[in-house]
Amino acid sequence: MNTKKLSAEGRRKAVLSAVLAVICVIYVLPVVAVVINSFKLNTFVKTDTFALPTGEMYAGFENFIKGMTFGNYPFAKSVLYSVVITILSTALILVCTSMAAWYIARVNSLFCKVLYFLCVFSMVVPFQMVMFTLSKTANTLHLNTPWTIPIIYLGFGAGLAIFMFVGFVKSIPLEIEEAAAIDGCGPLRTYFSVVVPMLKPTMVSVGILEIMWVWNDFLLPYLVLDKNLYRTIPIHIQYLKGSYGTVDLGATMALILLSIIPVIVFYLTCQKHIIKGVAAGAVKG
Repeated sequence: MNTKKLSAEGRRKAVLSAVLAVICVIYVLPVVAVVINSFKLNTFVKTDTFALPTGEMYAGFENFIKGMTFGNYPFAKSVLYSVVITILSTALILVCTSMAAWYIARVNSLFCKVLYFLCVFSMVVPFQMVMFTLSKTANTLHLNTPWTIPIIYLGFGAGLAIFMFVGFVKSIPLEIEEAAAIDGCGPLRTYFSVVVPMLKPTMVSVGILEIMWVWNDFLLPYLVLDKNLYRTIPIHIQYLKGSYGTVDLGATMALILLSIIPVIVFYLTCQKHIIKGVAAGAVKG
């Protein structure tokens, strides 16, 4: 009887492993295609998409050089703006949403409950519903620069961040904060000296998710920023086209590869913190 159960369980695991392996291949295949085609001449990208870049198809680093020198806008400038926007947006989201989540979790009032549900509800509102109004508002309030667009990212990233932070704060014993208050700590000192160190797992996981989102985002910067002055990496890649809408796919693939390498390395390095942070925030609802 036990042998039959073990064999059935082994078959289920084998089937599950096979299904997950197929799903993994489906997800990895586009990345492999980008890597292969970034080293091919443009004429072979469409005709031999999944062929290895050998022989006459091999372009070396020509696509990378062409993509970084295309047009009159330097690629290094786009990288700088992407880094600035990503760092400022992530820092602003982490500080503001963790403070708000701490207040919502500790002050049990109707206002806090309504505020929490509004933040959670914002995660299900499609961006396309508000993008035209957002573009007009950003221009009116002068939020159309790399140094002010993080305020807009704060609005869109607050929902998920507050949801995760509130769940974790509820798992922190209130007695720790009461002891800090007895020792003379005010709200700000309690937050930075007591709460923030305990929020580290969730802060790391939220930070990773926000960095990946902001770094890869195309639509929001494209709608808000002045493309002649400020271009992020996704916008720079979108401008890799010549006359009559022709696109140099080899150079495009090369720049896409350069843009995803930092994100992939960053995610693979920090993925364990995402699992820890999500699990920690799920201790209490």
